Amino acid sequence: MGFFKESGATTSSKAIARLQQLIWVLIYGGLLTLVLGLSLQRMDDALGWSMVVGGGIVAAIGFLLIYVRSRLTPGN
Repeated sequence: MGFFKESGATTSSKAIARLQQLIWVLIYGGLLTLVLGLSLQRMDDALGWSMVVGGGIVAAIGFLLIYVRSRLTPGN
């Protein structure tokens, strides 16, 4: 008996593959935006901070989706 209860719901392999692609796009895109925002702060502080915050939020959503993906069970 495991720590977590198994979910009865199953998800198709295509949906899981799309979710995994979305996860990596969000993580890498968010981190790239965050770094570009940090470098842009030297020229325009407000725009730089908004890019840093936006990129951080997008990357955090990607990391949250990793947890969601771990809870899904592949179906047939």
